[in-house]
Amino acid sequence: MICDADQNTAEDMKRLEMTEAPSNGSTSGDEAVTVRAAAIRAAAIREVPKHGRLLKSARDGRILSAPMLWIFAISTPHGHGVLTTTGRKSGKERRNYVRAIRCHDKVYVVMLRPPALAIERPLAVSSWMWNIRRNPNIRLRLRRRTFAGVAREISDPIELRQAREAICETVHLVDYGECSLHLRGRPSRAKIKDLHGYWFDTGIPLVIELAV
Repeated sequence: MICDADQNTAEDMKRLEMTEAPSNGSTSGDEAVTVRAAAIRAAAIREVPKHGRLLKSARDGRILSAPMLWIFAISTPHGHGVLTTTGRKSGKERRNYVRAIRCHDKVYVVMLRPPALAIERPLAVSSWMWNIRRNPNIRLRLRRRTFAGVAREISDPIELRQAREAICETVHLVDYGECSLHLRGRPSRAKIKDLHGYWFDTGIPLVIELAV
């Protein structure tokens, strides 16, 4: 679920101001965007000393995602999935390996901003996130089953709390390996929960409503 951010055009940045700011701040317009960007950058500065050198950029994330798609071609581990979106420009299917926490007919996902990227571009948006904003109809493979669904960004405070609890309090065995890739030192449950909390607070949380 590493952010493979595009170089945003002026039009993309305008769309970002209209779509992200209301989901993450109580003020409006340019002020909300400025406040959000400052908060993300400050959190990233605090977080970056904890992270190793392996995954620092969007390119690193794309490199990691490719073998994950191959390794888990048949079945994904608990707490992860393969998200298929429709390319907003090409119209082709685009797959990404993401952390995905299911609660009944809803699945919570977060678009991540790694600290090194967030310091430089705190409002960076991944390609798959732009794809969802253009066309929210997606497919998500969980374990051996593929679901159709509709993805949307979360703005309601109650739903945000529910999503944060699901994302941050759920720890699976595979998360210890994930923690080793991102953070320095020995992985632990506390470090995993803190890492997921950073991702949630600085990223873009989404809910996917499954067609079941």
